[in-house]
Amino acid sequence: MNAWEPIAANEPDLRTDAFDLRRAAPAGAAPPTPLVFASPHSGRLYPADMMAAAALDAQSIRRSEDAYVDDLIAGAAEFGVATITARYARAYIDLNREAFELDPGMFADELPEFARARTARVAAGLGAIARVVSEGQEIYARKLTFAEARGRIDGAHRPYHATLGALIGEAHAAHGFAILVDWHSMPAAAARTGGRDRSCDIVLGDRFGAACAGVLPARVERELEALGYRVARNTPYAGGYTTEHYGRPSRRVHALQIEINRALYLDEATLIPTAGFETLKADLAKVARALAHADWSSLGAA
Repeated sequence: MNAWEPIAANEPDLRTDAFDLRRAAPAGAAPPTPLVFASPHSGRLYPADMMAAAALDAQSIRRSEDAYVDDLIAGAAEFGVATITARYARAYIDLNREAFELDPGMFADELPEFARARTARVAAGLGAIARVVSEGQEIYARKLTFAEARGRIDGAHRPYHATLGALIGEAHAAHGFAILVDWHSMPAAAARTGGRDRSCDIVLGDRFGAACAGVLPARVERELEALGYRVARNTPYAGGYTTEHYGRPSRRVHALQIEINRALYLDEATLIPTAGFETLKADLAKVARALAHADWSSLGAA
């Protein structure tokens, strides 16, 4: 099966070059819950063509990963949640960006007009193909070609979002609404912003209410706080492309971004999970179960 083909497997789990998919029901069957979990930044594949052009080694580039977030949410399918997680590294192709959100300065040839993005993310070096890692180090030793970018988009970005969109559509068709939770992790340093005395553990981003009905972040916040986590809203992360693109409360599609403080589960210097990993994973399974069993009937109301 090619990575860009639509999902059509009869088995609940599906692996392609672009993503891993765990269904809660066989393809063609109605999903048991309206929930879809996604992790666009936890991919750990660094293709040879990328590394041949890179000025940094893979370990240095891995600083940009949402390391092991895919593993943290892996148990959600047990509770009826469809889960899609990226396989390619974020630095190879960022799935939480518009496909052609590209930096013209990174390319040897002239980009088509539709690919000449002028976004703040591109200006920061963090477009669909990142120019820098999180510490500001330049990733590439040479300029790329638009053909290389197009290959990454067609081979990874398009199939991931085609599948994510299909999962949301299936949930909406079955339940009258859909809930997308986009999972990320944040550096510990980013969690201590806005003059807080203590860093937060989790940031919920709903684009200041534009991406989902308030009942969704309220319920997630309540579940997390009951487990002892400190939760913030929209600062420093209000939600990225995925939340903005799919979150359409007026159409009964609700999207929420969740950022996890890496200090809870990861040694950020070595990128090795700490003793807190299993505790966090178990707690997130409890959250997934609570959300799967929650009464979301208000989201389907006219």
